[in-house]
Amino acid sequence: MEYVTIKWLGRKPKLVNPILIEGLPGIGNVGKLAVEHLIDSIGAKKFAELYCKDFPPQVFINPDGTIELVKNEFYYWKAKKKEQRDLILLTGDYQGLSSQGQYELVEKILDLAEQFGVKEIFTLGGYGLGHEVDKPSVLCATTDKDLVKTMKKYGAVFRKNEPGGGIVGASGLLLGLGRLRDIKGVCFMGETPGYLVDPKSAKEVLKVLMRATNLEVDLTALEDKAKEIEQIAQQLRDIEAQAMEKPEDLKYIG
Repeated sequence: MEYVTIKWLGRKPKLVNPILIEGLPGIGNVGKLAVEHLIDSIGAKKFAELYCKDFPPQVFINPDGTIELVKNEFYYWKAKKKEQRDLILLTGDYQGLSSQGQYELVEKILDLAEQFGVKEIFTLGGYGLGHEVDKPSVLCATTDKDLVKTMKKYGAVFRKNEPGGGIVGASGLLLGLGRLRDIKGVCFMGETPGYLVDPKSAKEVLKVLMRATNLEVDLTALEDKAKEIEQIAQQLRDIEAQAMEKPEDLKYIG
């Protein structure tokens, strides 16, 4: 096995001017939730798997007792309307554990993208706030100034007055390394507390992505998941409040 290996599943799909959309695990798992929901909703088909020596050294155990090596997965979807584009969707179990691994992974992903003529990338992720937010904004960064104007029309937010920051991991590297290959890129980051899986933020990210790609996706399942997570968060807050109000009595041994 090479450092990064791509396993093709049957014939390679024939795609016309596709967009690559990435959603790997990250802050609040926002990007992963969004892309997995999109894959399920539009009926995208898996065509390749990516394995890497920089992933954690483990396998998953399936319900039937078999094992599965951790991996990333590529799916494709053919456009149904004139205003839509073919899609390549990337999600998976992990990102690379090291800086070298991240670079090697992203270069391999971009190699695959170029095979299919990808000229535009959307990466999805979370923007950690460390506190609750009622309605998450979707922050944005792009490789091109013209894209800034376009993404604002779709509801993405650019906060120019805040100190400069960075985008860590595949979501950022795909844009940076893609730009070196003349591939335009956009990153959508949903605001999230960051300490729980956040389907509410994933839903807001998908809303903006849907406008940018002319897709129509039912978000009911994400809304239901968001309610479940909110219940869990409320239970945690209640437990924390009770612990502060009624500290345990100190016990001494004399």
